[in-house]
Amino acid sequence: MKAFVTRKIGMTSIVSDDGTVIAVTLLSATPNTVTQVKTVETDGYQAIQVGAEVSKKIGKTMAGHLKASGATSKLIREFRTEKLTEEETQDLSVGTELTAEVFSVGDVVKVTGTSKGKGWAGTIKRHNFHRGRKTHGGGSYRRPGSIGSMYPQRIFKGKKMAGQMGHEQVSVKNLKIALIDTELNVIGVSGAVPGPRKGIVLIEGASS
Repeated sequence: MKAFVTRKIGMTSIVSDDGTVIAVTLLSATPNTVTQVKTVETDGYQAIQVGAEVSKKIGKTMAGHLKASGATSKLIREFRTEKLTEEETQDLSVGTELTAEVFSVGDVVKVTGTSKGKGWAGTIKRHNFHRGRKTHGGGSYRRPGSIGSMYPQRIFKGKKMAGQMGHEQVSVKNLKIALIDTELNVIGVSGAVPGPRKGIVLIEGASS
């Protein structure tokens, strides 16, 4: 299983072997610990639960849940998996520590994060609406325009209007691992990754 819980550091650029400059997002990849293995027989679905980072304060309920793994983390996420072989089950037993080495340079991955919150935004910023014409004394420049007709005397659900923008889960597929530094616990992913600095980012291998 190729999956990891990271935290976004920021962006930089590196020079590849052929001399091209690649934009890279750096992710803090502190070791993850397998905290639970969920199976179809016991939980109804197959998944691996991992914990990341170290927390100074953990509630009694969470401490009891993490006792078997020995982890001390509040940051816990799950990754759905397919049927695991016996060897994979042993490698991913409760308490196993995962490092950035689960990935290799060149791996194609999917990253998931929470996008930056933009607050309340109008239709031009939120949905890329056109601005109205600034001619002949018209005053409808940044308004959404008509939002419905006489029938059926209501607004359809999903109508593109002003509202809260951002701060939602976003996944980006087909990104590549550009670098791995096991000493600094850093993973570099080519391209942009959703979310602000210090935001939680989940990485999953394309085949996991």
